[in-house]
Amino acid sequence: MDAIDVVLLTKNSERVLTKCLDSLYQNVPVHRLIVVDGYSTDATLAIVQTFHQKYHNVKVISDNGTRASARQKGIMAVQTEWFMFIDSDVVLCRDWFQKATKNVTPKVGAVWGIEVWSTLKNPKMLKLFLIITRKIFDIRGGTHDTLIRTCLVKDIQIPRKLHVFEDAHIKDHVAKKGYKVIACYVPFCIHFRPASVWTFKGSLNIVVESLRLGSLRLISKLFLAYGFYTVYSFFQFFVINEK
Repeated sequence: MDAIDVVLLTKNSERVLTKCLDSLYQNVPVHRLIVVDGYSTDATLAIVQTFHQKYHNVKVISDNGTRASARQKGIMAVQTEWFMFIDSDVVLCRDWFQKATKNVTPKVGAVWGIEVWSTLKNPKMLKLFLIITRKIFDIRGGTHDTLIRTCLVKDIQIPRKLHVFEDAHIKDHVAKKGYKVIACYVPFCIHFRPASVWTFKGSLNIVVESLRLGSLRLISKLFLAYGFYTVYSFFQFFVINEK
């Protein structure tokens, strides 16, 4: 597989963005980095510009809609046979691309590397997290670090209202074409979730948004898994406030 286009959604993403892009360029052969930015007001675009000055392959697109509309614009801009989605707050493992492409066969349409939260230190908690996160992907997909066969999604029309679960729509679209969507423990990415997640309000907002935009069938399948996430969020909140 040759170099690939990479689609990155940003909006005031300066917190981890430099580490994210360093890991991307070190571990993926980037043909073009397509940044779909939601009119950032922090240093996001300045950071992006430094990488363009170094690699001369960054394209910036503006979008003031939802994650769905941003991902739609990103997909439409892709020119390579395969492309990758990467979140702005993840750091890729070493040799991410090499490890991901080992899973590619003629009937594979997408490969997802599992996310690992940066706060997870306890081995038993990590093991449980990985099992649950893998099951969540099987239900709803994910775009933290995902390699996708471009021809399968060029005709996609992601409902604009989907600020969450747009990843589920993409996964289902690929599967309906008769292609496998592979979830892997290797490669992986480290996910540096924002501090706002580890609060009661932050956890509640995630639940409310999921209930508002997700189907009852999808939410029911995710209920127990999201329960684990909520409990862990409260645990992490107390750990932070004890320091």
